[in-house]
Parts: sequence; structure tokens; C-alpha cells
Amino acid sequence: MDFIDLVNQLTSRVDKMLPKIQTEEATKNALVMPFIQILGYDVFNPFEVNPEYIADIGIKKGEKVDYAIMKDGEPVILIECKHHSENLDPHNSQLFRYYHTSKAKFGILTNGIVYRFYTDLLEPNKMDEKPFLEVDLLNLKEQVITELKKFHKSYFDINNIFNSASELKYSNHIKSIINDELNDPTVNFVKFFVSQVYSGVGTQKVLTQFKDIVKRSFNQFISDKINDTLKTAIETEKTKEAEIIKQTTSPAVEESIIVTTEEEMEAYFIVKSILRAKFESSRIHYRDFQYFFSILLDDSIRQTVCRLYLHDGKKQIGIFDENKKETKYELKKLDDIYQYNDQIIRTTERLASGEKPPKSATTPSPDMSN
Repeated sequence: MDFIDLVNQLTSRVDKMLPKIQTEEATKNALVMPFIQILGYDVFNPFEVNPEYIADIGIKKGEKVDYAIMKDGEPVILIECKHHSENLDPHNSQLFRYYHTSKAKFGILTNGIVYRFYTDLLEPNKMDEKPFLEVDLLNLKEQVITELKKFHKSYFDINNIFNSASELKYSNHIKSIINDELNDPTVNFVKFFVSQVYSGVGTQKVLTQFKDIVKRSFNQFISDKINDTLKTAIETEKTKEAEIIKQTTSPAVEESIIVTTEEEMEAYFIVKSILRAKFESSRIHYRDFQYFFSILLDDSIRQTVCRLYLHDGKKQIGIFDENKKETKYELKKLDDIYQYNDQIIRTTERLASGEKPPKSATTPSPDMSN
């Protein structure tokens, strides 16, 4: 299972576990420790993850941070934990003090749901007040997962992360400014556009009038960009759909562009195990195409049990109803195929019985909308 699958697996469990997590200690055990494990560290090995790490502060002895991730006998990441219901804002000063007294380069403040990553971009050995990265398990973005992966034990490189942190800091600040300007354009922001498009004097009255124009123009620009992106995506899907129809009606596709992966074969064996109770395994076959992986009854393309879409960074299973209309379902991991046992068996039974779709039904082209 790759990194993104492990992260998604944890996020899928978080909501269900929260009502049962009553204490800070429970938050650590149920949420934080699995998170550390996803980053590749052995939470039961004190040479890698040192719990209750002592971080003495001046004359105050015995101060402890919840976890220290160790490398070559020294802490490289300090992790301070709070109960999952707590707001993290008031607590960064505590991590700030621990950070100052240790050799750690990074600090993480978390309530098990939100993870804020800090370092010392402004002054050496003095933790910044603002995090350079925030990971919210209930609102994960692809770019955030990419940055998080850099903290995995296998990829951990202090200089690489520090350089990324500097870029992220400025990038996040710029995005925040853009968001503020779009919601409520400042005078300087409006002045810039007035100077570009208005030949008269930029009086206060003109600036006030242009403030709404600038705001509407930006909103329309964003809307147009979204529509263009959707249009491009639709055209791409239409092209894929045409290719799929071509492949399914004309099997002589250049084999060099088709590579059957281990993941596809694993999915095939999962479907085969589901059907084994009712069908001879020799009747279940597969055929690999450029954009999908088909599982067939009696090796007939007209008897498609289901399709697997395991490319483009996401996993889906396509199941056909009695009208041969395909519905796609997202798979976070291959074992999720077992959730569709009944539909897979019903589809195969229908194919085996030779049942035909209702006369009023039409056979639509493959659904590429998902």
C-alpha cells in the first residue's frame, strides 16, 4: 500500500473514532501514533520515536514534549499533542519553548486531526510563530500530501524540507493576500488596475466605483477559468470514451502501449475470489485495455462483469446494471472491491443466464463522467 493510500485509510477512520476518544491520551493512541507510523517511524522503538522526551527549559527541569522523532541519537522533530476537540491556536507557545531548548529542526503541534508544522525560517533556533504547513485530515489536498510525504523516514532530508518550507511560507502568504483582495479589494490593488485601464484621474470616487468592477472582473475571470478547465476535461473524457469504444469493438490495439500492472492482477484475483463460490474460476477472465482493465465472463467482451480504472492517481470500479449502464465507484484501496460483492455476483448471474436488457432500454456508451 503506497503512502497516499495509508493517509486516506487513516482519514476514513477519523470521523468514526472521534466520539470514542475522550482524553488526550486516547487522542495520542488512536490518532497521533498511527500518523507517526504512516511517516515510516516505529512508535515502539525509542531510538526512532521517544515518548515524553525531556526538554528542560532554563531552571525549569523535567519539562516533557509528547514525542521526539530521533535521528542519530538527536531529536529532529518535536511533536506536541492536544485533545482532538481543542483549538491549537493558544498552544504554539508551549512548543515554541521546547523547540528553543532542543536541536530539533521541526516542530509539530497537533490535536490528532490538524497537524501544524513549524521551523525556524526567520531566526535560527527560534521557532516561527506561524506554521509553514498545515495538514487537516478531514480536508486533505493533494499538494499537502505531497509535502507531507517529505517527512516520511525514507525521504526525510532536512535541507530539502527547509527549502520547501521557505517556498511554502511565501506561497501560503501570497494565496492569503489573493483571497483577501478578491473578497475585499484594497485601495492599492484597485489603483493598479485603474492605472492600466482608466485614462482619467484616479479620484476617490473613481476608485470606489472601480472597486466593485475589479471584484466582479476577478470573480468572472475565475469562473471562466473553471469553465475552461471543465470544458478541457470533458473534451479529454470524450476522447477517452471514443478510444474505449474503439478498443472494445476492435481488440487489435497496439499491445506495446498496454501494461498490465500487479495492482490490476490483484484486483482480478479479488473479483475471482468473490465469484468463486458460484462460478467455476476457469470462466472468469480479464482483458487489459489502455484506459481500463475488464473482468469478463467466459472471456467474452460482451459479458463484462466489471471494469477497473486504476490509473491517473485514483482507483474506481465500474459496475453495469441490467440496462448495461455503467456506474463508477471510488476505491480508496483494492480491498474496497469486496464492498461490491452483491453487485458483482448479480451482474455475473445476469450475464450467465443470458438475460437481455428491457426493450425500451438503450445501450449507452461507457460512462466517463467520474
